[in-house]
Amino acid sequence: MTGAADGRHRAGGGVRPRGRAALLTGTGVVLVGAVSTVAALGLGGGGDGGGSGAPDRSGRTVAVARTTLVDKAELDGRLGYGPAVPFAIRAQGTVTWLPAEGAVLRRGDDVLRVDDRPVTLLYGALPVYRELGLRPAGEGEPTAGGRIGGGTSSGGGTGDGSGVGATATGGTVSGGGTTKGTGASGDGTGSGAGGGGGQAGGPEGRAAVPGSAPGPRTRTPASAPLRGQDVQQFERNLGALGYGGFTVDDTFTERTEAAVKRWQRDLGVPRTGRIAVGDVVYAPGPVRIAGLTARPGAQTGGEMATYTSTTRMVTVDAKAAELTWAARGRAVTVDLPDGRTVPGRVASVGTSAAAAPGGGPGDEGGGGGDGPGDPTVSVTVTLADPDAVGRIDSGPVTVRYTSRERKDVLAVPVAALVALAEGGHGLELADGGGRAPDDGSGRFTAVTTGLFADGRVEIRGAGVREGTKVRIPE
Repeated sequence: MTGAADGRHRAGGGVRPRGRAALLTGTGVVLVGAVSTVAALGLGGGGDGGGSGAPDRSGRTVAVARTTLVDKAELDGRLGYGPAVPFAIRAQGTVTWLPAEGAVLRRGDDVLRVDDRPVTLLYGALPVYRELGLRPAGEGEPTAGGRIGGGTSSGGGTGDGSGVGATATGGTVSGGGTTKGTGASGDGTGSGAGGGGGQAGGPEGRAAVPGSAPGPRTRTPASAPLRGQDVQQFERNLGALGYGGFTVDDTFTERTEAAVKRWQRDLGVPRTGRIAVGDVVYAPGPVRIAGLTARPGAQTGGEMATYTSTTRMVTVDAKAAELTWAARGRAVTVDLPDGRTVPGRVASVGTSAAAAPGGGPGDEGGGGGDGPGDPTVSVTVTLADPDAVGRIDSGPVTVRYTSRERKDVLAVPVAALVALAEGGHGLELADGGGRAPDDGSGRFTAVTTGLFADGRVEIRGAGVREGTKVRIPE
């Protein structure tokens, strides 16, 4: 028997097949199992002296194709509205009203009410950090002639005067003397000492020295503008709500104050013209109430409400060590809970890693046992057409992305590979009607495999070209 087998092998003169291999692929993992052996192939004569030709082989034939192979990896994800963000509520008091979970809020809507006053949603990135309004006036600066106790003096003298009414008259002084004067509708006093003499008295009790004009009176405004980027952000929202009469810029003026008072009138709150730090909160745009931790009657404080985007998206907890695929703008596909597939793109990648919960043995999401799994980073994927999701608000999904790609390569179905006794893989050529030549050579040819993807495998080998027919067993 050994001799007969050796004779058949020598007569074949080609590569000796060891068995056929069925390869299963999944994210680049290939399992090869032998499904037939060389003894079943009958490459030479049978029995004690059969003919030299091979019997007909069962199975179908396919042509080697030139194509692009794409290997896709997949991750578990969750359909929802994205990560929840807490509102920065600064109002102090008792919560008297809250919206319902799932409610959509837009600019000008109440986020909640505190002491029955609204906390209003506005759009912007800059948080509230100070009260907005006109600034109280500052004190006036002394003029060139000086201002001392209601009177002025110059020329080296000193003066002190007070006046009541429209005018006050007085006398003059020379040398080191003093004088006082009384006016018809008021009185003024003045004293002066100095070399050239002085004059005391005058309108509103001013004291002056001859030859020197009194300094101008300082007028202090009742209020002053407030400036800053937070002012511009607020004014942009106020204008979007329909209140005008001011210029949208970084300056809070009397015109801005007037518009604020009109808004406060419509809100039903005192018309102060000022915006306290607890009156408004900012969000990037329309929001959806994700959760509430407070109830009416509770005191404000902590994270009382959280919000999400109003657009459905997918969140993936990706392993921190495997984030090379998660580049912003990267194209992916999403398998929805109802079986449909929609395109998407990576919108954001978290900057902090969190330990995944532990899992049982064999659980890819955890490290096995009760301990924590590999650290994960939250990746957000937006859908090209969020409306394509239909009425599904949440549920498990599968996110697929291209992990490897090979363009313009030769490929065959994985089932066409044969495991060779000499090692490696080969193909059974089906040219010539599927029968081996009389000398038994040339039926099997060795190939080098490359990328496995989507049930096909990249191949390279001598004599293998596009269009070559190979056999796949049934």
